[in-house]
Amino acid sequence: MGPLTIANLPVETLVQQRKRLRRQLLENPGLRELRVAVLGGVTTNETVDFLEVLLLAENFRPVFYQSEYNRYFEDAVLEPQKLLAFQPEIVYVDTHWMNIQRWPSTGAAAMELQDAVAAELARYQAIWKSIHTVIGCHVIQNNFETPPVGLLGNSDCVAEGGRVRLVWELNLAFSRAASENRKLSIQDLNSLAASLGHAQWHDWTRWYSYKIPTTPEASLAIVRSLASIVGAIFGKSRKCLVLDLDNTLWGGVIGDDGPDKIEIGKETALAEAFTAFQQYCLELRRRGILLAVCSKNNLETARAGFSHPDSVLKLEHFSAFKANWEPKHQNIQEIATELNLGLDSFVFVDDNPAERALVQAQLPMVLTPDVGSDVALYPSILQATRCFEAVRLSKEDLERAEAYTANTARATLEAKFADYGAYLDSLQMRAEIELFQPVYLDRIAQLINKTNQFNLTTRRYTYAEVEEISRNASYIPLYGRLADTFGDNGLISVLIGRCEGDSLHLDLWLMSCRVLKRDVELAMLDAMVEYARERGIARIAGYYYRTAKNRMVEDHYQSLGFVRDSSSADENKSVWSLDVAGYVPRNSHIAVPRKLAVVNL
Repeated sequence: MGPLTIANLPVETLVQQRKRLRRQLLENPGLRELRVAVLGGVTTNETVDFLEVLLLAENFRPVFYQSEYNRYFEDAVLEPQKLLAFQPEIVYVDTHWMNIQRWPSTGAAAMELQDAVAAELARYQAIWKSIHTVIGCHVIQNNFETPPVGLLGNSDCVAEGGRVRLVWELNLAFSRAASENRKLSIQDLNSLAASLGHAQWHDWTRWYSYKIPTTPEASLAIVRSLASIVGAIFGKSRKCLVLDLDNTLWGGVIGDDGPDKIEIGKETALAEAFTAFQQYCLELRRRGILLAVCSKNNLETARAGFSHPDSVLKLEHFSAFKANWEPKHQNIQEIATELNLGLDSFVFVDDNPAERALVQAQLPMVLTPDVGSDVALYPSILQATRCFEAVRLSKEDLERAEAYTANTARATLEAKFADYGAYLDSLQMRAEIELFQPVYLDRIAQLINKTNQFNLTTRRYTYAEVEEISRNASYIPLYGRLADTFGDNGLISVLIGRCEGDSLHLDLWLMSCRVLKRDVELAMLDAMVEYARERGIARIAGYYYRTAKNRMVEDHYQSLGFVRDSSSADENKSVWSLDVAGYVPRNSHIAVPRKLAVVNL
């Protein structure tokens, strides 16, 4: 049973089978421990029970700390010692509109409303600041659902004394705070409640009896949302949407009807629904999700569909295009190879249940939602999976699709050269390799948590941990950016070295697979050695921890001239050494302007 299946179980089934599912999921190899503190203005036991199962399904092994009922402020601000001793990686502040303490009076003027908002915001800012200062970890904070009863009727959202008005103002203040704080994420409880509906959200009997304000269905919706945020923080979001064509991106069968007769545009209700879905896919691409085609069709016939004047999507919007008569799971595997992405980065949408079942059976790592056959529902079904959750969008996210398009142009150019070195020189590559800078910390944390294949140790760091490393004089943390004649690839490599005596330990070395075989690793090593020499380092120790996804780099250190430590007998965990004194720079194809200064002092 995969993560999607478990996340979509009805609440009654999840309650009944929770303990059995927990036992089964705990048997999965390679679970990553995750320490989560839940500070509740409500009773949080149900939240933790649901969250444990959903995180286990995502290959986390969660360990929880729970505050006592309604002691979220005390645990975070007044008595944070227990929380500090627990050392959470994530703190979830679970509050609802009932936890708002200062409401304006019914006939309030504007100033009273603003004072109430400021007082509430200040209380939560104190919570966030204390957690960030004392512990330094990421905080996930609810915003507030609107009260189910508006005492002023429709005017409750307008009048300064309206409770709905205060909730709206406070939610906006929370959003502004999160936009300025990289270590704070807002869980949009207000939208969740609106989606489910107040009648299915609030349960007053449970509130008065157990101090649980929501129905079990609403509690599970909250946890599904929360699990997606946690997953996004640690790089679990999907990166590529693979699409069928006939009756998925347009109505009709293009091979039978011809490109002029497919249903797309505004002429009929069905055509408009397909147009809306194409627009949704295009918006996903604009925010960094790659699009690919996987269709049983003749290639030229399939491509012709995107020349239809009403087609929102065009051929240039797709990073991979497979239209043939081969099994679709084989085509998806080929797409994964072409894009250098793991299969767990993919979502597959097809109106044909038989095709969905085959892909799900053959490629369980690919998310294959049961979208049915009504295209009007496809966007909402995909949104419900939360598979494309984003903690924060970086510049690289917004430009990712164009970067993959540029890679296609690079591959075309490469084919024209008999000598690979001459091809690399023709790219006129330019790299920026420097110590971590505040402006890049968000992207660095994102890359660390998303990169699996070219990742020597697959260690994960939250934004807070990356920020701490950037300020710690015991580390030499480098990032690498790469540009060439086809465009800017953005920040694509991270190398973290930890100093101990005269040795430098490479705790993390990773690179985006879209710049493979471009000699970036040589340029990164040259820079690290130069920084190491400045610090009086005599030896660099590299570590390779084998996983199911990073076999491509098992010879990485050997290829760079490192010598394997004879004491590292474990084939899955090897240690490698490099003598700094005898090192000769390796990079000869990438221009790297240096701005060396005293390191982290």
